[in-house]
Amino acid sequence: MADAFATITQKRMTGGFRLDDIDGKNIHIDPGPGALVRTYQFGLNPLNLNGVLVSHCHTDHYTDAEVLIEAMTKGMTRKKGLLIGSRSVINGFEKWGPSISNYHLSKPQVTVLEAGESKKVGKLNITATRTKHGDPKAVGFKFQLDDFTLTYTSDTGYFKDLHREYIDTDVLLASVIRPGNDRLHGHMCADDFGKLVSEVSPKLAIMTHLGMKLIMNNPEQEAARIQEHTGIKTIAARDGLKLNLDDFKPKQQTLDEF
Repeated sequence: MADAFATITQKRMTGGFRLDDIDGKNIHIDPGPGALVRTYQFGLNPLNLNGVLVSHCHTDHYTDAEVLIEAMTKGMTRKKGLLIGSRSVINGFEKWGPSISNYHLSKPQVTVLEAGESKKVGKLNITATRTKHGDPKAVGFKFQLDDFTLTYTSDTGYFKDLHREYIDTDVLLASVIRPGNDRLHGHMCADDFGKLVSEVSPKLAIMTHLGMKLIMNNPEQEAARIQEHTGIKTIAARDGLKLNLDDFKPKQQTLDEF
């Protein structure tokens, strides 16, 4: 995922990411422009999705949501799958959204989550986390199983007590827009992320949603700097990144980033 200029230029892919076989379910999170094409490009199947999650009402997070809903529901012929979105995505809020048509809301099970609210899906608990972003109803997502937690910040600026949203997180996936201390309102820079990593102490920290300045400024070097400072394994997501989360989960499951 990337900022507006990275999205327009496609310097980095903007299709969001997938969690595969998390409690037996395949979930696509924040499917921005290109999500469908990238799904096929990297050998995955949109027809086997069980859920689509959209954190907020900005185009680089929701653009391909409807076409993935169509795939999940077998061309809108079946009532199937789960759609979770922020209030702005599903219902609209002030000038933001909605970004999913009533037609596409008619087949999946639809859940609106405000920050702090949760949805139980089998053994998987999905909780919306707080953000500080342009869309005031934007949320992140925390995915919890009995012995594993993955948290995705989505787009947010750093704020006091942000780390409290990610207590007991094993894998922290965060939108990091700029290098060093070059801050942009409603987003984290690398220094903000380093501070958050220190406070949360996950087993693995991943920077995603890289903006143009960070892309051009060696994101791997920024990740290495954070890792050296915190002592926590930190990586910068790259196009097509696939991680096997066996080291953090009770069974084989994967995260695919595009």
